[in-house]
Amino acid sequence: MVELGPLFFILAFFLGASFGSFACAAASRTEAGAKWWGTERSRCDSCGAALAPRDLVPVLSFLALRGRCRFCGARIPRSCLAAELACGALCAMFLWRFGASYSFIFSSASLPFLAFHTITDADTGYIYDSWAFAMTGAALLLRLAGGLPAALDGAAGAAAGFAFIYAIIFLSRGRMGTGDAVLMLGIGAFTGLKLAAAALYIGFMAGGVTALVLLAAKKVTRKSAVPLGPFLCAGCAAAMLFGGKLTEYFGFTVPWPWAV
Repeated sequence: MVELGPLFFILAFFLGASFGSFACAAASRTEAGAKWWGTERSRCDSCGAALAPRDLVPVLSFLALRGRCRFCGARIPRSCLAAELACGALCAMFLWRFGASYSFIFSSASLPFLAFHTITDADTGYIYDSWAFAMTGAALLLRLAGGLPAALDGAAGAAAGFAFIYAIIFLSRGRMGTGDAVLMLGIGAFTGLKLAAAALYIGFMAGGVTALVLLAAKKVTRKSAVPLGPFLCAGCAAAMLFGGKLTEYFGFTVPWPWAV
């Protein structure tokens, strides 16, 4: 693997931060039922003023503006900064893990989808099927570079992830939303069959621990609904970063593109 200098990791960070910025804007407009594609300009959610390029530089614009709109002074949601920082850090970590390879491109392509689903599920408790299906399609299309076996592994991961969550929904008699099952289509398509299991395990463990902490802190009750989507997305990112090494430790091999 070619050794990369600090500049490459800085560029990877800002690439990921751009994905996070896009996901935050798309999530905000989708939740509001507004158009976010095509020629639609980025605008302040409070005053509606069209934002200039200098207002849209990930992380740096937030810091330069001190977290406020340049036109009306309204606070810029901190969730946007959090999405930019998280996606930037993950993209840099993908570069550290996979180097300048197709595996880096493939894993980084998941970031806009993971950020979007995390934001919408945390904000509204809703997973948008259209984005989950788009995530699935994008993953399977990118997997064509690895040939038919890679595409089939993605399809198997999508099917297994969906079936596992849907089985829980069936056994719980609808107490769990179907959106999480649809989300696992996209996650499984990106991770493949073996890493889909790792993503599910990590996601459920992280969600369970978080729920216990919130319960102990009396922030939620036993009847409170804690969205699972953000934890499944976190499990997906963790599985892509460390799942390959983990499965190899237990004597299992992982297929393309994770066998790096």
